[in-house]
Amino acid sequence: MSDAPREQLLQLIQHNPYVTQQALAEALGLSRSAVAGHVAALTREGRLLGRAYVLPQRRPLVCIGGANIDRKLSSIAPVQPGTSNPATQTESWGGVARNIAENLARLGAPVQLLTAVGDDATGAALLDHAEGLGMHTQGTLHVSGSVSGSYTAVLAPDGELVLALAHMGLVDQLTPDWLAQTRAQRNGAALWLADLNLPADTLAALCDDALQHSTPLVLVAVSAPKMARLPATLQGVRLLILNQDELAALSDRPLRTRADLSAACLALRQRGVQDVVLTLGIDGLLCTQGDTTLHLTPPAVTVRDVTGAGDALTAGVCWSLVQAPDDLALACRRGQHLAALTLQSEASVSPDIHARTLLDLPAPTAP
Repeated sequence: MSDAPREQLLQLIQHNPYVTQQALAEALGLSRSAVAGHVAALTREGRLLGRAYVLPQRRPLVCIGGANIDRKLSSIAPVQPGTSNPATQTESWGGVARNIAENLARLGAPVQLLTAVGDDATGAALLDHAEGLGMHTQGTLHVSGSVSGSYTAVLAPDGELVLALAHMGLVDQLTPDWLAQTRAQRNGAALWLADLNLPADTLAALCDDALQHSTPLVLVAVSAPKMARLPATLQGVRLLILNQDELAALSDRPLRTRADLSAACLALRQRGVQDVVLTLGIDGLLCTQGDTTLHLTPPAVTVRDVTGAGDALTAGVCWSLVQAPDDLALACRRGQHLAALTLQSEASVSPDIHARTLLDLPAPTAP
């Protein structure tokens, strides 16, 4: 089929997303079957989403936080502490906010990345890579005389993490004053996402901005020690994503059972956060929405590398919430699917992801 009628059809749908196929056929002088063919093609391309001609959200998703180079050292044999271990090494771009931003860009979402880099070759190459994937990086802080961030992971032969060393000091320079200077990049966003590498006062200012401007804000934990950066008041936070160790760092009670975990998640809502996603590793996740907690088991896959799986999950959740803001369970299912793809890849961000891989997933139901 020619592309011209397809583009005209898309323009009509943009003007009226509820237009019928018969009306489209009459407006374009086509048969109804030809219109159906064009609609099917646009859906396969990710330019229409689901039924009722839902158009992709074109307002940007703004990712704020860490960006660095990832170095992965994979031990050839079981790691022996205190001695030299033969290993292989790979390098790729990383950082929680940056990884999430790349996943979103590969899903076809418009993305704004706000981070900090040094004035070295690594920082320049990192931003060039981001721009090459379609991300916007205006507003990024360039710190003179500093080296860009790095994350070095030591992996066991089965891909499990043994040790990680993170050089992320530049992110501490993303202050509330810097945040205020990025208002132009953040205005009109569909969603803001920030990782807890950011300073505590910057996170608090971002929560205040989200509440004032009614912009959905997703906060992503990065480690148990950095949970201390979480603001005491979480008004304005649409969603908090964290794991068991990070939740334990916030809790004043033992977390021995599933009921303990659910209660701790619900307690976070008393601090103002709307919803919570608690990741449980191979046991899946708990999705706490309102007063309901749903346990979702993950897809069974062969793990090649765990690095970046949590970032992929977060990206899938955020992408889905922009499309269907009230369906957190579906968002978590989509996030798990992206995480499974990443677990099977040696890359921190799987090159195989696409919006088409998420659209046909059924919504999970309570057991």
